[in-house]
Amino acid sequence: MKTSIQQVTSKQEMKTFIRFNYHMYKDNPYSVPDLYEDMMSTFSDKNPAMEFCQAAYFLAYQERKVVGRVAAIINHRANEHWQQKIVRFGWIDFIDDLDVSRALLEAVEQYGKLHGMTQMEGPLGFTDLDAEGMLIEGFDLPSTMATIYNYPYYPTHMEQLHLEKAADWVEFRLIVPDKIPDKMVRISEIVKKKYGLRNVKLTNRKMIKEQNYGQRIFDLINESYKNLFGFVPLTQKQIDCYVKTYLGLLNLEMVSLIETESGELIGVGISMGSLSAALQKAKGKLLPFGWYHILKALKLKQPDTLDLLLVGIKPEYQNKGVNALLFTDLLPIYIRNGYKWCETNPELESNTAVQKQWEYFETDSTRRRRCYKKDI
Repeated sequence: MKTSIQQVTSKQEMKTFIRFNYHMYKDNPYSVPDLYEDMMSTFSDKNPAMEFCQAAYFLAYQERKVVGRVAAIINHRANEHWQQKIVRFGWIDFIDDLDVSRALLEAVEQYGKLHGMTQMEGPLGFTDLDAEGMLIEGFDLPSTMATIYNYPYYPTHMEQLHLEKAADWVEFRLIVPDKIPDKMVRISEIVKKKYGLRNVKLTNRKMIKEQNYGQRIFDLINESYKNLFGFVPLTQKQIDCYVKTYLGLLNLEMVSLIETESGELIGVGISMGSLSAALQKAKGKLLPFGWYHILKALKLKQPDTLDLLLVGIKPEYQNKGVNALLFTDLLPIYIRNGYKWCETNPELESNTAVQKQWEYFETDSTRRRRCYKKDI
């Protein structure tokens, strides 16, 4: 059947754009849907990334039926920072029809060329805190709330359309041990003494504002992630948004901070109980009962798996065993609360320094994701 592409120009079409993913993965046991309200905010002027990004959204149709979607994004700050002219494609979904995937990517290419771009990359979002990377391994595992799930035929289409690998991310599942490994304890004590470090806990939410920990955490993330693939430092408006939106959801005992004797923040580890099952039950909706499933997972009946959302170490302290301080603080909490497994967030396959921190644990490599590229 003939495939036609239509750019999203109305609120109703944007609703269709968002809901297409729910339709595609309605009965899939591995996909974790985003909340509809979050997606509407992401694609609106409420998203602080819109200060430096421009985007267009496209729907693919066959005989008036939606069969695919894609976002075309130009992140001007990233292009300036990395001296590139890249149009990103993100939030891409399509039926198993090469004509559909080809038409969607051609729409992104045309949008990029129209605005002077010379290369296309994706799947990527507006920023690095959006989900990124197409799943190429691990299709038979439930996704995490911060990552993309897609059908196995997606990467096959990318290859058939002559897109090449730009970068890969890997993920791991860790078994929570019965006690803190002795080696970790020894290294933690050595590092504390050698560099004059201490663990700090956020004992109440007032500390986030009154002692400026929210700002300091994201300043540290900006510094520790600055050399990673495609990363661009978060703006102040983004930081304010993330502090307000996300830090309030955290169980503070599952946040670990490391400071020097002078009070400089040099390490952060943020984890939380997995919301994957709760989001699957919510089916992308807070109302009428989606909020209950999420609240239950947060407050009432915790899952047996947790997500390691963020780990950041100040560059001059990386590869010095500082991560051991984070986990000697966090592991007793995981054990006490009955967690059995930890899911890592995607890590660049080339980032061996981050992967080295899992040497204390029994691990399984679970998923691999790929960012594709193509000259246009």
